[in-house]
Amino acid sequence: MIIRTLIEDTNGTLPVKAEHGLSFLAETKTHRYLLDTGASDRTWDNADTLGENVTDVDAVVLSHGHYDHTGGLMGLVRRGYRGPVYMRDNADLPYYNLREYEKYIGIDPEIRKLPGLVLTPREGITKTDETLSLFSGVSGTRFEPEGNRTLYEKKDGQFIKDSFEHEQYAALTEDSKSILISGCAHKGIVNILERYRELYGSYPDAVVSGFHMMNADGYDEAAIKRIREVAEVLAATGVTFFTGHCTGIPAYEEMKPVLRDRLVYLHAGDRVEL
Repeated sequence: MIIRTLIEDTNGTLPVKAEHGLSFLAETKTHRYLLDTGASDRTWDNADTLGENVTDVDAVVLSHGHYDHTGGLMGLVRRGYRGPVYMRDNADLPYYNLREYEKYIGIDPEIRKLPGLVLTPREGITKTDETLSLFSGVSGTRFEPEGNRTLYEKKDGQFIKDSFEHEQYAALTEDSKSILISGCAHKGIVNILERYRELYGSYPDAVVSGFHMMNADGYDEAAIKRIREVAEVLAATGVTFFTGHCTGIPAYEEMKPVLRDRLVYLHAGDRVEL
């Protein structure tokens, strides 16, 4: 299986654009999928630069209802994509970041009108084909990201804390290999991994996900300790992790000495074969 990072917050060695957002192109021997679409059409500019045709993928999966993971979708549709789009059935609610001001961070309402839209349930596994399945229903609360504290849903004119029930996760399986792909892991990467093990019977071979550890206000001693504790729990699973986007470089650098070669940062344009 091949994972190509179409866009991410940082540049690697290739001449592509970086932007706050995330999009992966995942390929198996028989299928191609887009996992998130980034924040804008810059995602597709990068795909052109990388020589990747993105309008013929078998499916688009939206990890959750935030603009930086869904904002490129309507541009993909304008390019000619007509296939299925999988998102949670509550991913179109009005989501906001109240860190500095009342900033809408939800999806483009036009997404709800797409004829290929498939709304996925909270419980169980949604199997799309022989290599891709989707799940949600994470109930664990260990190491929930502190960055969630400014993220809200607006309901009846009032702001309520976002529970991130609109988040879903993709499981790719081929031959004897399995990959878990998340977006920001707002539910906490440790809890998501446990939900995966509950549903699929074991940990995946690899995880591709942001960890939502980025902190614009800096990291105090307690935050650093928490990041290292998460790294230790992840190291005990034996899984290899590929991360980026909302993890943030400082958090990655704290985790790297613990996970060593089982933690890799994916920059815009990077390609890994698993």
